Amino acid sequence: MKFDFLTSQVDDNPIAALCMIVFGVIILSLQDGLIKYMATDTSFWQFQFIRSISNIVLLLLIAKLTIGLHSLFPINWKPVYFRAFMMTSCMFCFFSASPSLSLAQMAAGLYTYPIFVSILAVIVLKETIKFWRISALILGCLGAFLILEPWSEHFIILQLLPIMAGFFFACNIVLIRKYCRKETVISLTLAVGVMFFISACLGIIIFEFLYHSEFLRVQAPFVFIGWPKLTLIILFFSISCSFLNVIGNILLAKAYQTAESSWLAPIDYSYLIFAAIWGKLLFDIWPTYLNIIGISFIAVSGMLIAWRERIKNFNN
Repeated sequence: MKFDFLTSQVDDNPIAALCMIVFGVIILSLQDGLIKYMATDTSFWQFQFIRSISNIVLLLLIAKLTIGLHSLFPINWKPVYFRAFMMTSCMFCFFSASPSLSLAQMAAGLYTYPIFVSILAVIVLKETIKFWRISALILGCLGAFLILEPWSEHFIILQLLPIMAGFFFACNIVLIRKYCRKETVISLTLAVGVMFFISACLGIIIFEFLYHSEFLRVQAPFVFIGWPKLTLIILFFSISCSFLNVIGNILLAKAYQTAESSWLAPIDYSYLIFAAIWGKLLFDIWPTYLNIIGISFIAVSGMLIAWRERIKNFNN
């Protein structure tokens, strides 16, 4: 039996990509909700350590039982592992503030990534941007401003971290489309698992043995504690999140391999809806009116950028 889904894909298939990205964002938004749910009982590094090992073992089994262990090795390892480093940085920024922010706020920060794609295009690629893209950037920045609520007495600097995650996620999108399209989704996902494991080991060593700050531990225990007491519940949660993470990332990686990012971006924004739904179900927290307006601005901004990019590609 041939498992074409797990192999590299060159030909575009927009409809299949659409289905994959919808299921992918549902699964990953659930995972993110579960991580926030257990953040007070574990640390980022402990969770990342357990999840990464489970990810690697699961991927080894999938490869062994399907298309073979050779699929774990990328054709060109440098962009694959650089992309994995970007994803690791993205996850660190995204989850670091999870105990302090709502799931909808975290999601909205992450989904500022089209803004960063446009900014990087100007700075790095020397592209010119015109009225529509400038308008989208302004709208997206206004949306982020409404979500952060910097005028509020409850504003903390950690609220900027999900937006930093958006920057690293933008780098990931560019890399996977331009340099990793011919790689198998298993090799892409395994690389992320390996980088997760390396970063988790470093975090545990640093914050458990080398660096201690009671002030930081009180302010952000999820990040500044290395290895709290491990319980069976945390172990179960971490392994469950591993399954969700592997399946969700395989679906997203495959989706971006099989269709233009400009086609997928509007559908990708359904993550914001699912994040709000999981936030309500798990924490009984619904976004404020200002947050909803900000989320809408960010979503419209990203869709507008994707629409203009699609028109540009069509004209070329």
